[in-house]
Amino acid sequence: MLAQKEYERWCAYDALDDATKAELAAIKADADTIALRFGSAMSFGTAGLRAKMYAGTACMNVYTVAQATQGIAVLVEKAKGAARGVAIAYDSRNNSKLFAEVCAEVLAANGIRVYLFDGVRPTPELSFAVRECGCVAGINITASHNPKEYNGYKAYWEDGAQISPEQSKIVAAAIAEVDVLGGAKRMPLAEAVEKGLVTMLDESFDEIYLAAVMKTAIAPEKIAAVADDLKIVYTPLHGAGHRLVPEVLRRMGMKHLYTVPEQMVLDGDFPTVAKPNPEDARVFALGIAIAEREGSDLVIATDPDADRVGVVSRTADGSFATITGNQMGALLLDYVIRARRERRSLGAGDYAVKSFVSTALAEKIATAQGIRLYDVFTGFKFIGEVIKNYEKSGAEGTFLCGFEESYGYLFGSYARDKDAVGATMMIVEMTAHYRQRGMTLSDALENLYREYGLYREGVLDIYMEGLDGIERRRRVMASFRETPPAAFGGVRILTATDHALQTTVTLATGEKTPTGMGVADALYYTMENGDRIVVRPSGTEPKIKFYFLCHGEDEATLTQKINAYKEEAEARAAL
Repeated sequence: MLAQKEYERWCAYDALDDATKAELAAIKADADTIALRFGSAMSFGTAGLRAKMYAGTACMNVYTVAQATQGIAVLVEKAKGAARGVAIAYDSRNNSKLFAEVCAEVLAANGIRVYLFDGVRPTPELSFAVRECGCVAGINITASHNPKEYNGYKAYWEDGAQISPEQSKIVAAAIAEVDVLGGAKRMPLAEAVEKGLVTMLDESFDEIYLAAVMKTAIAPEKIAAVADDLKIVYTPLHGAGHRLVPEVLRRMGMKHLYTVPEQMVLDGDFPTVAKPNPEDARVFALGIAIAEREGSDLVIATDPDADRVGVVSRTADGSFATITGNQMGALLLDYVIRARRERRSLGAGDYAVKSFVSTALAEKIATAQGIRLYDVFTGFKFIGEVIKNYEKSGAEGTFLCGFEESYGYLFGSYARDKDAVGATMMIVEMTAHYRQRGMTLSDALENLYREYGLYREGVLDIYMEGLDGIERRRRVMASFRETPPAAFGGVRILTATDHALQTTVTLATGEKTPTGMGVADALYYTMENGDRIVVRPSGTEPKIKFYFLCHGEDEATLTQKINAYKEEAEARAAL
């Protein structure tokens, strides 16, 4: 009944735009759709908002975007940051430009200065802009690698990282006080520009950003040394990397860079792929065809907002194989340490950071190389937090790199979010390094395994959509807590960590110890055989995620273990 009443209220709203009126009329007799779109409101968290683009309180549209931005305005005003302003960027998704302009209009109407990019930009450039322009906050309109029906809203703070849980609560409370229909203040964009409240950031700002990215290169001469022979294929998957990724590679000395013409076109419908996600091997098909024709050993893809990057590399038998986010993180960590040591620029206190669901191989590398490696919760804001705390404390040590298994990497502290522009540059530098030695990245990965042992990771996503999706996800997490497993996939569990309670339990003795980390809805198990399993609800999609971090003597054993873990996870999640 509440959903129907809200639907009717929208239908009766005098200022409703014609397109929304038509959309509402089309679902008049569809009670289930009305319930899905109007039965709840989007929950504003540290990851902001993300939902399908429809009319309704549970969806991304101009009304919910304006309402959310009025909440951001409250946060900015509490920090007395109106004069410092807010940077706003957007990706190539449908309605992203419109939503970004709505954000600018709301902030301007609240007397808050705005720096608005004049076109599609990578997410990391927004993070950089917040810091470079001295802003108090930032807003990015993107749904990252989600399907075309989605869009999203990410909020950043003055350090360039996404807002904290405490700040997101302030925003959420403020949003709850704003009527989604007309409750947000608005000033026409042209008027806001004329009054000097909105400053447009153009391509001249890109030069400042690219200069910061290029400073993180360790040995750019390696690219020049093999430039006559090195061939790279790149695709932005219709997204924000289309201009700056090729540009930074050309500036680094690449001579033979091939792009995928169909995917260089900015298009929020992403017509050449099912999902614009570089984790999906299918998005590389067009790039691999060019690589085969041109004789390239590497195809690189970035997602629509150019913060994630994926790679396929030629293998010993001439075929192409995916280098996963975990594998690339390990390769990059190893390369950065060795390259800096080779150039005598590696300091005693230098450190790296990874998410706690990322490969244990990184720990093995860091330990062997004498580098401090921090484990943090999923979300690049936690990596940014480590960097910020280092800088505040004045502790000795330089940030070497940070990564997440979901294809996100950062080098240098110019931004506080994953950066596919900078990561692509570093991947190509690393590729050139191994090219000088007659090796591909696949060869380099095999060398890592020979040196440190064989590691494999598995991920299982169990989607729980629909009206009862939130409750089903809650029940799955509750079931693990109320009936904790003593074993998983036939392997005994040694310790069970509940990050919601901030405690680790040793199952054999019942002894409890504090985690020393913050609070998160995540469960972490260490197994008798040394493997690790993590269970957590996704912060951006309606699913439960299981991560299996394994090592072993051979591929067959690893595959068998991961499959056994997945089978049990599916069984436990089938509530």
